[in-house]
Amino acid sequence: MDLTFSELCKQLRLSGVHAYVQEYQPDNPDLNQFLTSALQAELDKRYLSRQMRSLRQAGFPTKKRFEDLLLDDLPQDGREEIPALKALTFLKERRNVILIGNSGTGKTHMAIAVGIRACEVNYRVTFRTAAALINEMIEARNENRLSIYIRQFKKIDLLIIDEFGYVTFDLAGAELLFQLLATRYETMSTIITSNLGFSDWVKVFHDRTLTAAILDRITHHALILNMNGKSFRRR
Repeated sequence: MDLTFSELCKQLRLSGVHAYVQEYQPDNPDLNQFLTSALQAELDKRYLSRQMRSLRQAGFPTKKRFEDLLLDDLPQDGREEIPALKALTFLKERRNVILIGNSGTGKTHMAIAVGIRACEVNYRVTFRTAAALINEMIEARNENRLSIYIRQFKKIDLLIIDEFGYVTFDLAGAELLFQLLATRYETMSTIITSNLGFSDWVKVFHDRTLTAAILDRITHHALILNMNGKSFRRR
């Protein structure tokens, strides 16, 4: 949609420019067209810079996009939910997405593709492996800045936790993860990829009560995808 000179001035917060033109050159169509084109170029540049900054800050280990997926090789749940994930419907509804399945079936690729798509439309995204996230929280706790660290995640529209289940946590680490997820409950979206079914998550947390509490929060209204299938890497 093409924006008018007035709309561009408003978006770019150039009220002084708008007022000056309206006062001294209100009936100059050539000037109006020139300034409109120039301001549109500036807006496009800012938008691109914001996208690039969001992608850098997200911390993706690699760039994976939906166009790179081999749809015929994805498990059925993955194929069927691609349109909804592309549309970021779950983000607008503040729902979580959980991808569960064996290694090599496209879970991480899909999670990163969703994250990149979210960055491109101006959502704030953070990607972490489960092990890295726990280590960061332990470090923050040891340095007496845990509350600040967790508060930062309240501003993140989409948190992606990858490789959940590959590394077990001690009880202290599990409690920290619960604290983080509890602060995001029904306010922001989280994507989790895991090679473990829900019944095996107690092997990671070592505490049934805590495991049940975490599952209760992250699965509430969540989109849960069965990603079991043949490994791409083994093919």
